[in-house]
Parts: sequence; structure tokens; C-alpha cells
Amino acid sequence: MKVLYPGSFDPLTFGHLDLIHRASQVFGDVIIAVLENPYKNSTFSIKRRIEQIKDSTRDLSSINVVSYNGLTIDCARKYKVDLILRGLRALSDFEYELQIAHTNSTLEKSIETIFLATEAKNSFLSSSVVKEVAMFGGKVDHMVPVVIAEDLKKYYNNKE
Repeated sequence: MKVLYPGSFDPLTFGHLDLIHRASQVFGDVIIAVLENPYKNSTFSIKRRIEQIKDSTRDLSSINVVSYNGLTIDCARKYKVDLILRGLRALSDFEYELQIAHTNSTLEKSIETIFLATEAKNSFLSSSVVKEVAMFGGKVDHMVPVVIAEDLKKYYNNKE
């Protein structure tokens, strides 16, 4: 079974990695689809985010990292996936994610959305929280892989 895990991953967190590892165990092939959103001011380029993810998932053989823009459902069709994976940290995520799942279902009935809750230890993590902590010089090595923690430190040190 092939699953698509879409997101901006700006940056990838241990919460994302938790879902990637579990999805690869449960479903086999996981396509990590990195959204290139022209309306969002990304911290890292699409190329760098893909490199970060590949580096952080090199221990997994069933992972493919791609970029996309536009509708997630079009990306899912392109890669002929069976499922779209979405992560849930808290109840507040559910309403938004359910709305997206229903929208995708109206666009393509044959591709289901499945939700996985992140481990409790990662439930506070979001890319926004990680960036805010890094921006103010806080340690993020317990939130993101080493390569990303280093990239964030360089990024925010160069902004001063």
C-alpha cells in the first residue's frame, strides 16, 4: 500500500518523523510530498527542505521525497497513492483536517484520508513553535533532527 504524507515541513519536526516512521511500518511505501506554496514565506527553500527530510529519513528504505504545488489530491493522483496521511496533535487539529479530508473526497472518491495521532511526547510540536524558539536563540535539538537544528541556528544567526 502506498501513502502520501503532504505538508510544508518548514521545518520537519520529531512529530513529523514519528508519523513517517509509523506510516512506513504500517503501510510500506511513504511518499513525503513537500508543498511549495508561493503564498507562504518559507524559512527554507523547497530544495533544502527536501534535503533535510532525506537526511532525516535515510534509515528508511521505503521513503520517497517529492515536491508539489497546487492541490494535494492532484499530487496523490500523480503518484497513484491509496491513502493520504494526516497527523493530529490535538483535538484542535481535527476540525481543520476533517474539512480537508472531506474536500479531497469530493475531488477524488478513490483516495481515502487516514489520521494518525502523534506520540504524546510530540503533541506540543509545530513548525511554527520550533521556528519561534530558534528565532529567540532557544535550543531546538529535542524538537528537530540535528541537521535542521543546525540549519535553524545558521538561519537566525544570519538574520541579525
